[in-house]
Amino acid sequence: QVQLVESGGGLVQSGGSLRLSCAASGSIFSINAMRWHRRAPGKQRELVATITRGGSTNCADSVKGRFTIFTDNAKKMMYLQMNSLKPEDTAVYYCQIATMMDDYWGQGTQVTVSS
Repeated sequence: QVQLVESGGGLVQSGGSLRLSCAASGSIFSINAMRWHRRAPGKQRELVATITRGGSTNCADSVKGRFTIFTDNAKKMMYLQMNSLKPEDTAVYYCQIATMMDDYWGQGTQVTVSS
């Protein structure tokens, strides 16, 4: 059974940094993409960053230049490095792995940025 577990969230001051981690367990085949999403209070879920099977990355305009997505495939880990954090980055962050057959999601980790 595939499980994704996020960690690394917390409370940080504006301008600070956090690194989120997503640990995958179980057998995952035919990965198409790995993503980070977030959901802020009262808002819809937002796609934050994507890394494709080929290694291409893309970030939402709202975080471009501040957030970086990367993986360590040998360790079955996915990361989101978040720099220059702003109060509007406050949200629950979720990792997702999209395969040809399934989508897997973590339970989320809270990031709170104080002004």
